[in-house]
Amino acid sequence: MNNKGEISQFIQKYFLHFNAASVVDAAKGYEAQLDQGAKMLVSLAGAMSTAELGKIFSEIIRQDKVHIVSCTGANLEEDLMNLVAHSHYKRIPNYRDLTPQEEWDLLEKGLNRVTDTCIPEEEAFRRLQQHIYKLWKKAEEEGKRYFPHEYMYQLLLSGVLEEYYEIDIKDSWMYAAAQKNLPIVVPGWEDSTMGNIFASYVIKGELKASTVKSGIEYMTFLADWYLKNSEKGIGFFQIGGGIAGDFPICVVPMLYQDLEQTETPFWSYFCQISDSTTSYGSYSGAVPNEKITWGKLDIDTPKYIIESDATIVAPLIFAYLLNM
Repeated sequence: MNNKGEISQFIQKYFLHFNAASVVDAAKGYEAQLDQGAKMLVSLAGAMSTAELGKIFSEIIRQDKVHIVSCTGANLEEDLMNLVAHSHYKRIPNYRDLTPQEEWDLLEKGLNRVTDTCIPEEEAFRRLQQHIYKLWKKAEEEGKRYFPHEYMYQLLLSGVLEEYYEIDIKDSWMYAAAQKNLPIVVPGWEDSTMGNIFASYVIKGELKASTVKSGIEYMTFLADWYLKNSEKGIGFFQIGGGIAGDFPICVVPMLYQDLEQTETPFWSYFCQISDSTTSYGSYSGAVPNEKITWGKLDIDTPKYIIESDATIVAPLIFAYLLNM
């Protein structure tokens, strides 16, 4: 405990049972993976970027405590939206009391609600749209193709957004990732605002669908990365459920079963933070042992499940890793 800060000491002293104890166990397990030279994948589902997880996740990236990210298209873009339009966001603490008419009024004002936080359409979406379109068009004219996250990296590193910055750039996890050229996979990117906008240009005949690389190409990229980086193990730290976790975890059974590369190691660590409970047919709420039957985890893989709110739990685990 000596090299740990007050937050880490607090959770070790008081988080002793049930979900609280799982938080400490998972944090120590994550740290043990890094200490033995293993790599770590972090998956981001839900609205983690809008929850401003970047304030601490960016430091996890800078200190090389994550080596690849899998995230939804929403998390990819919403970190940039928060960067360029933060002051225009509107918080609604009493969101549970809103009537359908009040929800409609928010739409009329261009405010798209995510639980208690409204994203401003004009300042967030449209500011990014005008600039990302130029990058899509430029790539197409040059006969080049890139992944969704690579276009976002180009956007950030070009400096064209700097005039709009409304938060400290060090609090943007995407900027930290772009600086390191951190590998990212974005399964189902089409299900995002930028994905929808890109599709609209394809429908209008202004862009080709092939200008943005596909999900299948993300999987082949991930397979290659996994094989090159798994010598000392690769852990899987899953925030939320859904495609951000489901997609990348399948790379192991694909390599092992479909490509018959039977020496492929299983994931060396698994932790999921989710409020999805075990129920009939639920994948996000399934206990980790179910993944053994699908060839994703080994019998001895350290497994943790924390049934709680990731916006509370993830920062605590990251704080532990950062010795805060």
